[in-house]
Amino acid sequence: MQTEQHHPRHEWLGPWLKGYPAKQPPIRRSDIAQQGWTLQGQDLPLPLAVIRQAALDHNLAWMQNFAQQQGVALAPHGKTTMSPQLFERQLQAGAWGLTFATVYQLRQGLAAGARRVLLANQVFSAHDLSTLLALRREHGGAQAIEMAFFVDSQAQLDLIESHWALLGATAAGEARLDVLIELGSSRCGVRHSADALALAQRLRKHPALRLRGVAFYEGLEASGDSGKDQALLKGWQERVEALLAQIEQAGLIETEALPLWVSGGGSAVFDLVAPVLRGDAQSPPRAWPRLGLLRPGCYVCHDHGLYERMRLPMDERLAASALGRATLQAALEVWTEVLSCPEPGLALLNAGRRDVSFDQGWPLPVWHSTRTNAPGQRTRPQGWLISGLNDQHAYLRWDPAQSSGPAVGDLVALGPSHPCSTFDKWSWMPVVDQDDRVVDAITTQFG
Repeated sequence: MQTEQHHPRHEWLGPWLKGYPAKQPPIRRSDIAQQGWTLQGQDLPLPLAVIRQAALDHNLAWMQNFAQQQGVALAPHGKTTMSPQLFERQLQAGAWGLTFATVYQLRQGLAAGARRVLLANQVFSAHDLSTLLALRREHGGAQAIEMAFFVDSQAQLDLIESHWALLGATAAGEARLDVLIELGSSRCGVRHSADALALAQRLRKHPALRLRGVAFYEGLEASGDSGKDQALLKGWQERVEALLAQIEQAGLIETEALPLWVSGGGSAVFDLVAPVLRGDAQSPPRAWPRLGLLRPGCYVCHDHGLYERMRLPMDERLAASALGRATLQAALEVWTEVLSCPEPGLALLNAGRRDVSFDQGWPLPVWHSTRTNAPGQRTRPQGWLISGLNDQHAYLRWDPAQSSGPAVGDLVALGPSHPCSTFDKWSWMPVVDQDDRVVDAITTQFG
């Protein structure tokens, strides 16, 4: 993570950032470990989001190994963290490339060193198309950069075709942009197989686009019930294989576009998605080679709520298949101070909706410490919960007849549920070791 290739403003930390010491002069991010800061000391103002170094390292290695075992390539979704340092770590660990949701995000991924990028969303505006063309030229052209985005309607193809000539791409002999047909059921994506085949047929002769494969997203329908989730992915497999068979039979993929990309997978049931991407033993044999692109995002820091609940049945499934267990670890925490204890069983913390996720459940109290504790000296609270959040306050509750609570000035670390919407509340995060010492930092580029 100690690299210097980013834009200078992302390599400097200073008092303009939430969570940075107000009286501390700006420093280079790479110098942060030399400051001797700890979470329990008086070094850093709270609230503060931090990343656990050991859990981060574990998750990066575990997911890369999982993808290799499953015979698929890892294309992590960068929108989770939007951190150039974490992008680099994912690529260094062996990721095939990175996935993004917008052209702005994709640009940050290229700047961080990605040379294969998947835009898992629909693109059609002249501005976005011209930006993609410009980015491809800037980074070495179609021979150096592989990128693709999703299509799901004839209307989208019409808009792109109308813009293509206006952009001068045809006259300049610009290489066509690669696309994947997105199959869908609950969000974007083609609903009916006949419409998907019609898109593939038109793409065979489209002046601006080249068909590269198919994609889907199952995450909104995953439940955490293994039986239901296995049935869900069996349905996706049937849809994917049926479309691939039609595309192959009609010869709608150009030889230069092989291997055919098949992409899917959020962070909830990626163990069930991987066989769909690679084509398991029950899938019909295909003449064309295929590359499965798995695109989870939240695995890099995992969480204490939503994805931890989804991990438990996944753990059982993987153990039963002799592939090992899903041992992803929660790496993201938001450290807070106790502002007030106005009545028995209630404490108010100095972090709220501006600081920690709340879209997939309230955060969980995971650590209790004091400012006078030695580095790394903390305990796991028992019977504590967060009952609500305001903009800058969290309501910590417990049963005073069953357990004791914190005192004013104590430290309470919250474990978010759904890491994505915690990352976008912070422009930087310290990375801490097992003794709560700051050893590194990451920055984010949400714009």
